[in-house]
Amino acid sequence: MKVIAINGSPRKDGNTSQALKVMADELKKHGIDVETIQIGHLNIHGCTGCGYCSSSKKNRCVFKDDIVNETAEKMRESDGFILASPTYYAGIAGNMKCFLDRAFLTSSNYFRFKVATSISVVRRAGGVDVVHQLNNYLNLAETILPPSQYWTSAYGMDKGEVMKDSEGVQTLRKNARAMAWLLEVVNFGKEKFPLPADEGHIMTNFIK
Repeated sequence: MKVIAINGSPRKDGNTSQALKVMADELKKHGIDVETIQIGHLNIHGCTGCGYCSSSKKNRCVFKDDIVNETAEKMRESDGFILASPTYYAGIAGNMKCFLDRAFLTSSNYFRFKVATSISVVRRAGGVDVVHQLNNYLNLAETILPPSQYWTSAYGMDKGEVMKDSEGVQTLRKNARAMAWLLEVVNFGKEKFPLPADEGHIMTNFIK
């Protein structure tokens, strides 16, 4: 089985990267391969709401000159994924938001019942807001979220400080362990129980 980890930080080997490594190390103990893709330092177009992806072949985004289509395809093919972002003004980092808007608009239908989770890294406050924002994507894509003992945030400012947050590291480790268990359960269950039937999304607009 394979998990794709999306690193929304622009800093190479920073606290977000180290928090993801905690998750990856735990998943690897359970025989799960993890590929980490850092997107926070890249130039990524924001979604323009053009609707191209709804009619294009394999629901590709109209922008072909950045990493979104390629990475979304890897997420589609994976058994699960992790979304990780630093905290900017109690919100998701800008490039990560651009990536998520487009990846999930094009691919949410491919993500149904995959196991997915989110983590944030924060200096002091706002990390819970980031986890909630990331989870909005996961919930609306009908993914399965593994639990942990607390919100999946880890604290640190300077590079490496996140590893001094013992409770945060433990929370991430337990989340990864639960993710590994859910991946096994879902993989085993597919052999006996088909996924729930889907139906067309009814869209109700409130302004006529």
